[in-house]
Amino acid sequence: MTQHPTLVNQLSDHAGPFGTAGTASPADDTSDVSATARRVLGLPDPPEQSAGRAAAGRALERVGGPVGLAAATAPTVAFVVTDAAAGLEAAFVALAVTAVLASGVRLARRESPGAAVAGLLVAAVCATVAAVAGEARAFFLPTMLLPAVFVLAYAISFMARRPLAGLMVNRLAGGPRDWPRHPALRRIYTISSLIGLTMAGANFVVRVVFYVADEPGVLAAIQVGLPLLFAVHFAVTLVVARQTVGRSLAVPLPSAPAPDLR
Repeated sequence: MTQHPTLVNQLSDHAGPFGTAGTASPADDTSDVSATARRVLGLPDPPEQSAGRAAAGRALERVGGPVGLAAATAPTVAFVVTDAAAGLEAAFVALAVTAVLASGVRLARRESPGAAVAGLLVAAVCATVAAVAGEARAFFLPTMLLPAVFVLAYAISFMARRPLAGLMVNRLAGGPRDWPRHPALRRIYTISSLIGLTMAGANFVVRVVFYVADEPGVLAAIQVGLPLLFAVHFAVTLVVARQTVGRSLAVPLPSAPAPDLR
């Protein structure tokens, strides 16, 4: 099953690939050795990776790479295709087999066992709802709640003056804990959160429209394709935030006025 790639626990558990701000990561050591070797051998430096390409690469990593993306989407695709070809009962069988295989692939790739179990549980819940309703489109009812939850989370974060994007991205970007006091970072996270709120709202509305229209194939396409779109949004926010951190920290914060002791 496809899950939203921007849940807080999914985001915070993947700090490793990006290193930790202010410390040298293994990737940094490897880069130093490679640079020295190129200088000794007189080889040219490799072309610098653009921010857009870096964001795309990180987005693909965020959904597990091509293999991880295929494993995550296979149960949904198998269910919809089999339902169209052989009916709902056969679709349940195809879903069960594919979900178990997908979990096996995740475990073989040394992903978190919790993620593999969660995939099975989500598939079971969606299948149960579809079985009770007796129609394929009901398979997508549980996952329709997710964009609504994100709309609510974005709205609450704005009311608390802590944009959700900052809560999810700032630690990975190496930003300071008091990032709301840094105008540049706060602006980046506010804009990103507004974009995320718009995406989540549109996601929910589109799902409702095609659910009412009884189009499980379209619902499957939305469920398969949108996680990568949200992952791109997350990755672009991370790239921009990391580029902004240095400039933001270089600007001194306004000092508090001295108390009047008279």
